[in-house]
Amino acid sequence: MTRPQRDPRKPGTGRPPQRRRARAQLDPARRAAFDVLRAVSERDAYANLALPALLAERGIHGRDAAFATELTYGACRARGLLDAVIVAAAGRPVEQIDPVLLDLLRLGAYQLLRTNVAVHAAVSTTVEQAGVEFDTARAGFVNGVLRTIAGRDEASWVAELAPSDPVGHAAFVHAHPRWIAQAFADALGADAGELDAALAADDARPGVHLAARPGVLSAADLAQAVHGEVGRYSPYAVYLSGGDPGRLAALRDGQALVQDEGSQLVARALTLAPLDGPDGGRWLDLCSGPGGKTALMAAIAAERGATVTAVEPNERRAELVEQNTAGLDVPVLRVDGRETGLAPGSFDRVLVDAPCTGLGALRRRPEARWRRTPTDVPALSKLQRELLASAIRLVRPGGVVLYATCSPHLAETVGVVSDALRPKSRRDGPEGRQPVTALDARELFAPVDNLGSGPYVQLWPHRHGTDAMFAAALRKNA
Repeated sequence: MTRPQRDPRKPGTGRPPQRRRARAQLDPARRAAFDVLRAVSERDAYANLALPALLAERGIHGRDAAFATELTYGACRARGLLDAVIVAAAGRPVEQIDPVLLDLLRLGAYQLLRTNVAVHAAVSTTVEQAGVEFDTARAGFVNGVLRTIAGRDEASWVAELAPSDPVGHAAFVHAHPRWIAQAFADALGADAGELDAALAADDARPGVHLAARPGVLSAADLAQAVHGEVGRYSPYAVYLSGGDPGRLAALRDGQALVQDEGSQLVARALTLAPLDGPDGGRWLDLCSGPGGKTALMAAIAAERGATVTAVEPNERRAELVEQNTAGLDVPVLRVDGRETGLAPGSFDRVLVDAPCTGLGALRRRPEARWRRTPTDVPALSKLQRELLASAIRLVRPGGVVLYATCSPHLAETVGVVSDALRPKSRRDGPEGRQPVTALDARELFAPVDNLGSGPYVQLWPHRHGTDAMFAAALRKNA
């Protein structure tokens, strides 16, 4: 995109020729939030990675850390709504507002619309920062925009700016791009009336889930050690009420790891799937990075005399797999999951936790909803089909493949699996119709309820408190 020409005489359109070098004496929380917003905008940083590192580097803890987290993640999640309000208040499109000023306005607007921060504190701190970053003219511009925003509450702005159609309205209210809201509605199908609840849960900050390592520590013992609560569904899950999980001894000692309960259920489901014939103990994780599901599978495998092989082509992610599976017998192969070089039919169980848009975990990656576009889906669904076909080649007759994505988008879920199950056509490529039969995956996710009509499983944040994981179990025909 061509960046618009900046006029130094016009507030909000660009930096003056000589930018001030002084730094504002912002409080630590707002300073951290602003710096992370800039990193997200300028360098495509991931807020959930950048913020913890910055807080640790600056020694920000306790209430300041909690406030910085709320401002950062909240402003990232609500960017679409905030930008619409800023445009209405400023009377100009975001493309005509300097990116630094825009991030300052987002930070200020979020405090005004979605927190209990006093108006004068939200406005004055933002305006002072604009004056230091730029000049008094631009500080005045920021002051005028924020004063206009502060004159009305969020509901009033929504009533004026939100589209009238149900999907568009829900998307605007809950700060999602419309195409993602539509994808959720399509996946809900007959239950599309739950769209508001689904988007609201996706717009909320998620709780922290831990997984106790099987054979090492029980969920009850872990919950007692970390002052948490035993999970509802996974026998390994513990809900953490607060604090920094990285400081927990159980995580440092490899007795537990941070893992969404939905991911735990997916890994466990593969180990429960019924096979035709005996389980030879040869299990494969075809898309293993960063290794959370691999570690849980490997711990279960160790109790049953089985072994897990991991495949991860990305070097950094392969290193994470090795770190997460430390102390477990897990060879990590740095090869493409579509061309592994492994012998066909050599595994009893194969997990395909395929690369996807990640629409089911947007609440954990606050800026991701504004980075993804509908054009990402076709290439990913093609890759998913190829990986599923590879997994089916690698599993033995009577063995099971569990296909999973952290996305409810039908093109990445039912579409991929249905393509493998449909009648054979002469036009089929290697990733077309496969020699498999669908199992009822709901039985593998007990005691989870409200999973739909099957045979596939779709978890939802608003129903189950998990990421929106999809899973299908396919048994290879003899």
